[in-house]
Amino acid sequence: MDSKNKIDRTQEADNVVNGYVDKIKKHIGGELTADNISMLNSDQITLLGWSYLHDEVMEGGYIQLIYNGYGEFIFRNPFAKAMRDWGVATLYTHVNHCRKYYNKYHEAIERDMSDEDFMALYEQMPEFDTFDDEFIVNEEEWQQQIADYVLANSDNFEVND
Repeated sequence: MDSKNKIDRTQEADNVVNGYVDKIKKHIGGELTADNISMLNSDQITLLGWSYLHDEVMEGGYIQLIYNGYGEFIFRNPFAKAMRDWGVATLYTHVNHCRKYYNKYHEAIERDMSDEDFMALYEQMPEFDTFDDEFIVNEEEWQQQIADYVLANSDNFEVND
């Protein structure tokens, strides 16, 4: 596959995933909460989980994801299992391996702290560097696999306003 087709395919996957995520977020008023989670099915919730994981890790890594309150959603719910069921087995494995460090460090990361203390976490917890790098390397492939699943099961992702 030449680079133009890869770019087109990557952009297409981004458009599919982001389009459904935007519709789901609009349907629930912007952000998933305990009050509106019942408005969504498990596939819609999982797709939001992917969007949170993707956006946070691509911007600031797993430490940022956990600090911003998404760690429990990703690591203590069946998100990874859903990824495996969707055919994204390498993401399933990746999240399960990273869970060890979430369990070890989440309390220290989730506490209130200054920006300086937050930035110091990256040096104090270098174990996350490998997972951040692995995520970035595999992100396009995972986004494509998720887009393929969404397109093949599009009825599961429709929302009725």
